[in-house]
Amino acid sequence: MTSGTSSSTDPATGLVTGSDDTSGAAPPDRPRLLRDASLSAVLAGLVAVVVSYSGPLAIVLTAARAGHLDTAQTGSWVWAISLGSGLTCLGLSLWTRMPVITAWSTPGAALLVTGLGAYSYPEAIGAFLVTGVAITVAGLTGVFGRLIRRVPAAVVSAMLAGILFPFGVGVFTSLKTAPLVAGSVLLAYLLAKRWLPRYAVLAALAVGVVCAAADSRLDVHLDGIEFARPVLTAPHFSAASLIGVAVPLAIATLASQNAPGMAVLTASGYRPDDRLLIGTTGAVSTLLAPFGSHAVNLAAITAAICTGPEAHRDPRRRYVAGVACGVFYLLIGVFGATLVVFFAGLPKELVAAVAGVALLGALSGGLTGAVQDAEDREAALVTFLATASGVTLFGIGSAFWGLVLGMGAHLVLAYRRRAATA
Repeated sequence: MTSGTSSSTDPATGLVTGSDDTSGAAPPDRPRLLRDASLSAVLAGLVAVVVSYSGPLAIVLTAARAGHLDTAQTGSWVWAISLGSGLTCLGLSLWTRMPVITAWSTPGAALLVTGLGAYSYPEAIGAFLVTGVAITVAGLTGVFGRLIRRVPAAVVSAMLAGILFPFGVGVFTSLKTAPLVAGSVLLAYLLAKRWLPRYAVLAALAVGVVCAAADSRLDVHLDGIEFARPVLTAPHFSAASLIGVAVPLAIATLASQNAPGMAVLTASGYRPDDRLLIGTTGAVSTLLAPFGSHAVNLAAITAAICTGPEAHRDPRRRYVAGVACGVFYLLIGVFGATLVVFFAGLPKELVAAVAGVALLGALSGGLTGAVQDAEDREAALVTFLATASGVTLFGIGSAFWGLVLGMGAHLVLAYRRRAATA
């Protein structure tokens, strides 16, 4: 074996390491959590959770308002996605010894902002349940990779960009009614993105809350700490909700969340088992769907916080960040009702602005992916415009129609190119 050129795979983590690795020899057995724990890894897990609750949670609450959910149902939704994220983070990180970071589907929540109001809450629960089953089957059977390859990446990216587009616009429409609040959020985000990119969304939320209070727009009254109370809802299945919610939600979760999440782990040198990770998150989503969980999946943006050297210089000890992330999810999720009350008292312009800046990265990635391939650029444009239009036909939301029309355009144009070549 030649020093500096050979590599091996850690049987416990699947991590690819070289023979000249100076970060420490692999232990003969699975490392113990207490021995591997470090302050940097715990802080990385805490930051990942803070980012999740300061931005993406606002989108979930916006969707709850759009669906006319009451406080109890909304609190149960927050509890369910927090519990699901915490259990999967904690369990998968301990089992695989990788920093497996999970979260609720942000594009899925964005999709529900425009689509949830068209259906009853039991119908939405039925769609969530079917989505969880579909993701579980796609993960456990290995269909996930093959399924994603069937749909052009540009079309999937364009659908994601179309879903997120109204949120990006919302940052600037909020300037009309609350210029101080929305303007401060945007400015704080840009300044923090320049010097403290990891805390950009958190800084935007903090500055926005201060400016909202100064502008007498803050109406938060916390009389005490209230624990979350799960609300079990019997699902109702309808063709319209399954097509309009379940199909685009499953595709958005698999393609826009799980695929990038796998990529983040792979780019960090790990060899994740897609069947285990996707299958487990899908199963947990299914179990928690009757309590309001729309989808739990692998994270991408927050995962990058825990999989890099900032968490720990030794990749084999970064799994502690995933464990810490899971514990913080569970602790915060217990107080889901308090979170709902807090965010309910925030002005809608503040929530819209924070949600918008939190999704700028995802929107940018979607637009970039949509126009990257010249051959699928027109099909992606059709997908983006149809999805962003918000049109509802036959009770089915625009995300599905964007996907259908985009795939139709792709097939027509691909046939035209083949005919021209022949």
